[in-house]
Amino acid sequence: MAPESTSIRTLTSRVRHLGSAKSGTRDAWLMRLTNVALLPLGLAFVWIVLLLAGKDEAGVKAQFAHPCTAIFMLLFVLVSIFHMKAGMASIIDDYVHAPRLKEWSLTANVFFSIGFGVAAIYAILKLSLA
Repeated sequence: MAPESTSIRTLTSRVRHLGSAKSGTRDAWLMRLTNVALLPLGLAFVWIVLLLAGKDEAGVKAQFAHPCTAIFMLLFVLVSIFHMKAGMASIIDDYVHAPRLKEWSLTANVFFSIGFGVAAIYAILKLSLA
């Protein structure tokens, strides 16, 4: 028989694969998931940008009028912003040790991500619906 483990972790925490902070593994998996999602979305983004190179405003609007272009761009922006927010939160958690500064930094990270996301989504929708 296998020897008993001397870990102080509960059975539930072993099953959930959560560390002592209860979020590290979840955050790491979300970063990996968004990273995998960004591979095809990044390729689609580069392809769309290459298609738009040299076009005037009417040509760009015509390209964004196609639903696939708008959907891929929106997905790329949403996943990128989520990935950016989670990555910066991880960096802030790891390297900012003053509690008040950490709290303000995490709050600023959320507001920056929301503001940047709203601006990018507005721009894409304005181009695609014009």
